[in-house]
Amino acid sequence: MEPHYYNVNVNWKNDRIGELESPELITKIEVATPPQFNKGIEGIWSPEHLFTAAVSSCYMTTFLAIAENSKLEFESFSCNSKGKLEQVDGKFVMSEVILEPKLTIIKSEDIEKANRILEKSEKACLISNSINSKISLIPHIEIANSIILNN
Repeated sequence: MEPHYYNVNVNWKNDRIGELESPELITKIEVATPPQFNKGIEGIWSPEHLFTAAVSSCYMTTFLAIAENSKLEFESFSCNSKGKLEQVDGKFVMSEVILEPKLTIIKSEDIEKANRILEKSEKACLISNSINSKISLIPHIEIANSIILNN
C-alpha cells in the first residue's frame, strides 16, 4: 500500500481554544487546553481526549474489519476508553489507554472466537502500534438475550 497523508489544520480562536479542520472533512472540532492545566477550559475536546479517541476509534474500525473477515456474527459493539495522563521523568505523557469493549454476539459458541478477535484487533490497531502508551484491554462479551460474561 502506498503511503497516505491525513491533513489537519488547527487555528487559534481565543484564550486556550482552537479549531481543528481538514480539507478532507466537513466537520470542524473545537479543541482546548483541558481544565487540569492552567487556564484550561471544561466542556471542549482536548488533545488528550482526541488521543484517547484515536486509539478507541482505530480499535473499533480494526475490530469491524477483522470480525467481518472472520465472519463473526454480532449484534452490537461499543467501547468505553480511558486515557491516563501522568508525569513520567518530568514530562507529561499519555502513559496508558484502557479499552473496555462490550460485544454482544448472536451465538454462545462464538465466545472464544469473539475473544480472539477482540484481542487480535488490539494487536493490529495501527494507532496503538504507533504510540508508546500501554494499551490495556478489558473485554466484556454478552450473548444476545443472555447474561454478561466478563473475561
